[in-house]
Amino acid sequence: MPHPDYPITAGVRFLRERKIPFEPRLYDYEEHGGTAVAAGELGVQEHSVIKTLLMQTEDALPLLVLMHGDREVSQKELARSIGVKRVTPCSTADVQRITGYVVGGVSPFGTRSPLPVYVESFILQLPLIFINGGKRGFLVAVEPRYLVMALNPTEVHVAIAEAQ
Repeated sequence: MPHPDYPITAGVRFLRERKIPFEPRLYDYEEHGGTAVAAGELGVQEHSVIKTLLMQTEDALPLLVLMHGDREVSQKELARSIGVKRVTPCSTADVQRITGYVVGGVSPFGTRSPLPVYVESFILQLPLIFINGGKRGFLVAVEPRYLVMALNPTEVHVAIAEAQ
Protein backbone atom coordinates (compact mmCIF):
# COMPACT_ATOMS: atom_id res chain seq x y z
CA MET A 1 0.00 0.00 0.00
CA PRO A 2 1.49 3.39 -0.97
CA HIS A 3 2.43 5.72 1.85
CA PRO A 4 0.25 8.86 1.94
CA ASP A 5 2.01 12.17 1.35
CA TYR A 6 0.22 13.83 4.25
CA PRO A 7 0.09 13.08 7.99
CA ILE A 8 -2.47 10.62 9.30
CA THR A 9 -3.70 12.54 12.33
CA ALA A 10 -6.64 11.99 14.64
CA GLY A 11 -8.44 14.57 12.49
CA VAL A 12 -7.77 12.62 9.28
CA ARG A 13 -8.93 9.39 10.92
CA PHE A 14 -12.09 11.19 12.12
CA LEU A 15 -12.85 12.40 8.57
CA ARG A 16 -12.12 9.00 7.01
CA GLU A 17 -14.30 7.13 9.53
CA ARG A 18 -17.22 9.39 8.61
CA LYS A 19 -16.46 9.17 4.88
CA ILE A 20 -16.14 12.95 4.65
CA PRO A 21 -14.37 14.02 1.48
CA PHE A 22 -11.39 16.28 2.02
CA GLU A 23 -8.32 17.42 0.18
CA PRO A 24 -5.05 17.59 2.16
CA ARG A 25 -3.06 20.82 1.85
CA LEU A 26 0.47 21.05 3.24
CA TYR A 27 2.40 24.30 3.69
CA ASP A 28 5.55 25.43 5.48
CA TYR A 29 4.40 26.31 8.98
CA GLU A 30 5.76 29.56 10.36
CA GLU A 31 5.69 30.22 14.12
CA HIS A 32 3.21 33.06 14.78
CA GLY A 33 2.50 33.27 11.02
CA GLY A 34 -1.14 32.42 11.47
CA THR A 35 -3.71 32.10 8.75
CA ALA A 36 -2.09 34.81 6.60
CA VAL A 37 0.95 32.59 6.00
CA ALA A 38 -1.19 29.52 5.30
CA ALA A 39 -3.40 31.45 2.87
CA GLY A 40 -0.40 32.96 1.09
CA GLU A 41 1.38 29.63 0.69
CA LEU A 42 -1.76 27.86 -0.51
CA GLY A 43 -2.85 30.71 -2.77
CA VAL A 44 -6.29 31.08 -1.18
CA GLN A 45 -8.11 33.94 0.51
CA GLU A 46 -7.40 34.26 4.22
CA HIS A 47 -11.17 34.62 4.76
CA SER A 48 -11.60 30.96 3.75
CA VAL A 49 -8.82 29.71 6.06
CA ILE A 50 -10.61 28.84 9.27
CA LYS A 51 -9.09 29.12 12.76
CA THR A 52 -10.00 26.55 15.39
CA LEU A 53 -9.92 28.31 18.76
CA LEU A 54 -10.28 26.65 22.15
CA MET A 55 -12.04 28.87 24.65
CA GLN A 56 -13.67 28.36 28.02
CA THR A 57 -16.58 29.76 29.97
CA GLU A 58 -16.24 31.31 33.42
CA ASP A 59 -16.91 27.81 34.80
CA ALA A 60 -13.89 26.47 32.85
CA LEU A 61 -16.11 24.55 30.40
CA PRO A 62 -14.14 24.24 27.12
CA LEU A 63 -15.60 24.94 23.69
CA LEU A 64 -14.33 25.29 20.15
CA VAL A 65 -14.94 28.36 18.01
CA LEU A 66 -14.41 28.28 14.24
CA MET A 67 -13.60 31.71 12.83
CA HIS A 68 -12.48 33.22 9.52
CA GLY A 69 -8.71 33.68 9.42
CA ASP A 70 -9.04 37.41 8.85
CA ARG A 71 -11.46 37.98 11.72
CA GLU A 72 -11.38 37.76 15.50
CA VAL A 73 -13.96 36.50 17.96
CA SER A 74 -15.90 39.03 19.99
CA GLN A 75 -15.67 37.26 23.34
CA LYS A 76 -18.39 39.49 24.76
CA GLU A 77 -20.78 38.67 21.90
CA LEU A 78 -19.93 34.95 22.07
CA ALA A 79 -20.67 34.88 25.81
CA ARG A 80 -23.98 36.65 25.20
CA SER A 81 -24.85 34.27 22.33
CA ILE A 82 -24.29 31.13 24.36
CA GLY A 83 -25.78 32.44 27.59
CA VAL A 84 -22.73 32.68 29.83
CA LYS A 85 -21.10 35.60 31.66
CA ARG A 86 -17.64 35.34 30.13
CA VAL A 87 -15.63 33.45 27.51
CA THR A 88 -11.83 33.53 27.42
CA PRO A 89 -9.11 31.77 25.40
CA CYS A 90 -7.58 28.67 26.98
CA SER A 91 -3.92 28.48 27.87
CA THR A 92 -1.46 26.72 25.57
CA ALA A 93 -1.15 23.86 28.07
CA ASP A 94 -4.93 23.49 28.28
CA VAL A 95 -5.22 23.44 24.49
CA GLN A 96 -2.99 20.39 24.24
CA ARG A 97 -4.46 18.66 27.29
CA ILE A 98 -8.08 19.16 26.18
CA THR A 99 -7.84 18.72 22.41
CA GLY A 100 -4.81 16.45 22.03
CA TYR A 101 -3.37 18.93 19.52
CA VAL A 102 -0.63 21.56 19.82
CA VAL A 103 -1.36 25.26 19.30
CA GLY A 104 -1.05 25.98 15.58
CA GLY A 105 -2.22 22.47 14.76
CA VAL A 106 -5.65 22.31 16.41
CA SER A 107 -8.31 20.60 14.33
CA PRO A 108 -11.99 20.53 15.24
CA PHE A 109 -11.98 16.93 14.00
CA GLY A 110 -10.81 14.13 16.28
CA THR A 111 -10.36 16.06 19.50
CA ARG A 112 -9.42 14.04 22.57
CA SER A 113 -13.02 14.26 23.78
CA PRO A 114 -16.10 15.72 22.07
CA LEU A 115 -16.45 19.47 22.59
CA PRO A 116 -19.28 21.89 21.80
CA VAL A 117 -18.47 23.66 18.53
CA TYR A 118 -19.56 27.18 17.57
CA VAL A 119 -19.09 28.39 14.01
CA GLU A 120 -19.26 31.91 12.63
CA SER A 121 -22.34 31.56 10.42
CA PHE A 122 -20.81 33.19 7.33
CA ILE A 123 -18.25 30.36 7.16
CA LEU A 124 -21.08 28.04 6.17
CA GLN A 125 -21.82 30.20 3.12
CA LEU A 126 -18.34 29.70 1.62
CA PRO A 127 -18.01 27.14 -1.19
CA LEU A 128 -14.85 25.62 0.30
CA ILE A 129 -12.96 26.11 3.55
CA PHE A 130 -9.42 25.29 4.62
CA ILE A 131 -9.22 24.11 8.22
CA ASN A 132 -6.51 22.49 10.29
CA GLY A 133 -6.12 18.75 9.81
CA GLY A 134 -4.42 18.16 13.16
CA LYS A 135 -0.82 19.19 12.61
CA ARG A 136 1.09 22.43 12.10
CA GLY A 137 1.45 23.11 8.39
CA PHE A 138 -1.46 20.84 7.44
CA LEU A 139 -4.90 22.02 6.40
CA VAL A 140 -7.76 20.09 4.85
CA ALA A 141 -10.06 21.58 2.23
CA VAL A 142 -13.68 20.64 2.88
CA GLU A 143 -17.10 21.89 1.90
CA PRO A 144 -18.79 23.57 4.87
CA ARG A 145 -21.81 21.24 4.64
CA TYR A 146 -19.52 18.39 5.70
CA LEU A 147 -18.36 20.45 8.66
CA VAL A 148 -22.00 20.63 9.73
CA MET A 149 -22.52 16.90 9.21
CA ALA A 150 -19.38 15.98 11.17
CA LEU A 151 -19.54 18.44 14.06
CA ASN A 152 -23.14 19.64 14.34
CA PRO A 153 -21.91 23.12 15.28
CA THR A 154 -24.03 25.94 16.65
CA GLU A 155 -24.06 28.99 14.38
CA VAL A 156 -23.11 32.31 15.94
CA HIS A 157 -22.52 35.88 14.72
CA VAL A 158 -19.41 36.89 16.68
CA ALA A 159 -16.86 37.99 14.06
CA ILE A 160 -15.11 41.33 14.39
CA ALA A 161 -12.37 42.87 12.26
CA GLU A 162 -8.84 41.88 13.28
CA ALA A 163 -7.01 44.38 15.43
CA GLN A 164 -4.10 45.87 13.52
